Amino acid sequence: MAAPGSSIERVSETLHPARIFCDADVLIAGAASTTGASHILLQLSELTLLDCVTSQHPIQEAERNLLIKLPNALPAFRLILQAAVHIVPDPDPLPVHKIIGQAHLKDLPILAAAISARADFLATFNTRHFQPRKSPPVVLEPKDLLVRIRASLSRLLE
Repeated sequence: MAAPGSSIERVSETLHPARIFCDADVLIAGAASTTGASHILLQLSELTLLDCVTSQHPIQEAERNLLIKLPNALPAFRLILQAAVHIVPDPDPLPVHKIIGQAHLKDLPILAAAISARADFLATFNTRHFQPRKSPPVVLEPKDLLVRIRASLSRLLE
């Protein structure tokens, strides 16, 4: 345990885990492989070092795709959701309407849910479907997000 007033205690009081909104493709990859960046992000969330969130829209998309392509991964998917992912409400239509032009039409509910959830990042393999943003969430592929996390941890340890 850190001594009262130590630098470790001060850092832990001021930091909060990064909130990452996971798109369906990240959830699928995290359930289908135990070696990829998606799985690592979900493991970090299970350990409460990150806060992975998603909404019903990507969950339903992931389940639909897993049923068709990787039905054996469904149990792992459901376990990962339960252990590592907080489920936030799907956005109302008005917030989705306000961000038209910032993502492909099919991805607008994902972006709106990430904004509503106050996510710092939106993890997806379809970054090209989203326009660059000046405010959170920053849209990144899981591997690029891990690079940022590693860099942040290195700075903390300096």
